[in-house]
Amino acid sequence: MKNVNLKEKYQKEIIPKMKEIFGYRNNLMAPRIEKVIINVGIGRLSQQASFNDKILPEVISAISTITGQKPQTAPAKKSIASFKIRTGQTVGLKVTLRGNRMYDFLDRLVKIVFPRVRDFRGIDIKNIDQGGNLSIGLKEHLVFPEISSETSRVDFGLQVVIVSNAEKREEAIELYKLIGIPFKK
Repeated sequence: MKNVNLKEKYQKEIIPKMKEIFGYRNNLMAPRIEKVIINVGIGRLSQQASFNDKILPEVISAISTITGQKPQTAPAKKSIASFKIRTGQTVGLKVTLRGNRMYDFLDRLVKIVFPRVRDFRGIDIKNIDQGGNLSIGLKEHLVFPEISSETSRVDFGLQVVIVSNAEKREEAIELYKLIGIPFKK
């Protein structure tokens, strides 16, 4: 059997199934995934001594390896003394994936990463908001096969937000189920 990537599966299997379930008249009415956003908060790591020299470049390298794209830094908008944050200090990284990279990342997320997550029972259906966007939090980046636990000195979590153009939450839930995202029973 030929291994079908997610983009081909969407075109050949998911759109016809969505048309059948919701009664769409044409393919363009079926909801689709517009982008995938990966966020990494590094506020805690920024308190360490060698943050700018060693830790930040390693986190950027790890995110680049995972996504295939260099992350954009997110600076603090204002100073907060109790958190030891100054305006302009890097507190996060974000990557927005679209097109083929997005489909490749989702394919790896469903087929490789979720089975590697320890004690994974499925994603709660409450993680889908009214706009049809799915938010997934991963506690460690080491579940990605590209990252070696022996060479990685920094441990961080990341958030994956899958943005769809579904008009109703039910349409988005069905789209994610057909893509293969495992939900809790």
